[in-house]
Amino acid sequence: MNTRRRTSVPRLLVAGSVVWLAAWFSTSDLSVARVMSTSAWILCAVLVLLLAGSGAAARTTQILLGVVLACAAVAASATVIVAAAESRTGVSELSLSGGRVITIEANVVGKIEPTGSGARRGIRFDATTRLISDGDKAVVDTIPILIFASESEPPADLDIGSLVKLRVTMSGAEPSDRAAFLASVRGEIDVLTAPSGIWALSSHLRNSLIAATAGLPQPGAGLVAGLAVGDTSAVEESLDESMKASSLSHLTAVSGANCALVVGAGFGLGALFGWHRRVRILSGTVLLGGFVVLVSPEPSVVRAAAMGLIAMLGVALGRTGAGINVLSTAVIAILTIDPWLSHSLGFALSSAATAALLILAGPLARGLGRWMPRALATVIAIPLAAQLACGPILVLVDPTVPLYGVVANLLAAPAAPVATVIGLLACLSAPLPVLQLGLTAIAWIPAAWVAGVALVTTDIPGNELEWVPGTVGAFGLLIVSAAIVVVVVRHRSQRPLMRFTFALSLVLVAVSGGVAVGSAMVKGPAVALTVPRDGAIIACDIGQGDAFIVRSAGVTAVVDTGPDSGALKDCLRKFGVSRVDLLVLTHFDVDHAGGADALVGRVDVVFHSEPDSEADKALLERLGGQTVSAHAGLSGSLGEARWRVLWPRAASSLQPGNDSSVVIEFSGADMPTSIFLGDLGEQPQQMLLATGTLADRYDVVKVSHHGSADQSDALYERIDASIALISVGIDNTYGHPRDTLIATLERLGTHIARTDTDGVIVVSGGESLGIWREHPDMRVPVED
Repeated sequence: MNTRRRTSVPRLLVAGSVVWLAAWFSTSDLSVARVMSTSAWILCAVLVLLLAGSGAAARTTQILLGVVLACAAVAASATVIVAAAESRTGVSELSLSGGRVITIEANVVGKIEPTGSGARRGIRFDATTRLISDGDKAVVDTIPILIFASESEPPADLDIGSLVKLRVTMSGAEPSDRAAFLASVRGEIDVLTAPSGIWALSSHLRNSLIAATAGLPQPGAGLVAGLAVGDTSAVEESLDESMKASSLSHLTAVSGANCALVVGAGFGLGALFGWHRRVRILSGTVLLGGFVVLVSPEPSVVRAAAMGLIAMLGVALGRTGAGINVLSTAVIAILTIDPWLSHSLGFALSSAATAALLILAGPLARGLGRWMPRALATVIAIPLAAQLACGPILVLVDPTVPLYGVVANLLAAPAAPVATVIGLLACLSAPLPVLQLGLTAIAWIPAAWVAGVALVTTDIPGNELEWVPGTVGAFGLLIVSAAIVVVVVRHRSQRPLMRFTFALSLVLVAVSGGVAVGSAMVKGPAVALTVPRDGAIIACDIGQGDAFIVRSAGVTAVVDTGPDSGALKDCLRKFGVSRVDLLVLTHFDVDHAGGADALVGRVDVVFHSEPDSEADKALLERLGGQTVSAHAGLSGSLGEARWRVLWPRAASSLQPGNDSSVVIEFSGADMPTSIFLGDLGEQPQQMLLATGTLADRYDVVKVSHHGSADQSDALYERIDASIALISVGIDNTYGHPRDTLIATLERLGTHIARTDTDGVIVVSGGESLGIWREHPDMRVPVED
């Protein structure tokens, strides 16, 4: 009996793998799907006839039945793809290319999720069309689409179950995407019909939970709804990034773990009342169904619910082999119904994590139990198994390995389930506001702990180990993960092959550990030793954008943040900046303000240009601290240095944007006299020159607009700086910096330093002006 169960596991795993690969290729190319659909059905029929007319042995019959099942699943999934493609042919009658704006009516079928960052922050949601119209042409069809909107605050009644009318531009999605088209909203979202019935109830419960957290301190407040019902709309962008960097983002997604908690609650309730096992399983299933409706039954949630239920069934039945069989069968069934999930990162991660829980957690716990108490070994084995299984998949998206991910999960593990359960109870207690507020306040405590773990883990230097990108990196990490399993499990065997495998794995783990420790040291305690400590002006290497650190007597200013908060965090960490006294946002373009979320809660005063949108105003609110609309005439001190705002003029008629960039000057005993020109074009540069407010001479000029051609030679001749700093991305598509500007600076004898070729640049002041480049690592004296 045991033998038959062991041999059935590989067959089901192989069948699941075949179906997965077939779904992958079929969704990538419609012609492949058509061929596969026909050929698989024919093969199925042939195999069924062979089975009916043969007197094969029982084992052979079982194998043939497994092959028939796999062929049928492949044929069915390919047929689903072909049928979906044929149902969309009517849309081809409309003109969707060239950015043409059309009108659609659609039913919202997915939750409203935030997308983008900084000035590009918006929302997205899945929908199915009801009507697509272009002038006098119209198509009535149900087609899945993915909608993007720039609104950071969507209409209150926009949720699953609502009917919306939109003016959009549409473009074709990738064949592997479930959505047939991507739609970008032009204008406002018009909600024709608000959710009703059960959808209205679930929307009300979720919104009431978010409202109940509004008065609680961030960042924990935003996590309560994320941990309880997977609603991350209130999670701050900086915390969201930290959750991802610390391998804790799965806690705010509706994962198998959330679903397992709900099923476990049903089991526990049944055990409390002495119910039979079947009744307990039924109660857990009913609770899980209600939970799926509450958090939204989109495909990712249904997938997570299936995986969570499978894991709990495996534990309840006490049969790991049975759990693997059910998991494999579930994968086959899900991919047959929804073959596009074969390209889903979430589906792959859920499958891998569930398989790791069923296969690896036990052996790892027993292996770790040789060196530590069994209870602690079990606690460590669960996140370790998930990390080892999911790591090779995650590096396909982001080629970095979070070194402290297991530790972060261990620290968050006791708090996350508490926050989930109490938060869910708070969500369900919406009819009793007093009780809801009390439960929400209690749920905030463990949620704040999880947020703190994420933020602290991310801030530890060396958390992310850079890895080889692509399939080579994934395969390499898979080998390292397998080696770790072999070393921890340490199966005692005298066979030469097993002993050689263990020795090789031990060497590989030792080498990998050494590389990880070395990387952590280089990016951690040793990173400060690789850069000058006396720099007054630092040009961060953040790609195509501006981000500068200005320091005097222990007081720090940051001028612009670049487009990426992660790159800014790395630069600040490298120079030991944890708190910013003054942040200057010259203007709100993404390449100057997109990384500002790295400074949320870490800045005292923000100088900014005129906001151009509600998103700009929302960014200022998130940053916290005192906000000041900067204009010419403002001045003050920064440590032992002085600063002056030279542009824009008060009550300027210029439109927000490049020409209204804040121009600021720094000077002092330890500070090179410097001017930061933002993105001013030639005309406002000439207007600035005409104001007569420039200093007599400058040591440093931050070149405007990354060295674009829109410059005034007269301004640079008047500034006549010794050093010109150009913050620009490698091989950028704008052609920055332009040859005309470089020629002007060279004619003036200005020393040029640019981040695309020099990396990080540090300018020192004091008695002598000096410049240090990251590439090469040398200090060069600069003649006045």
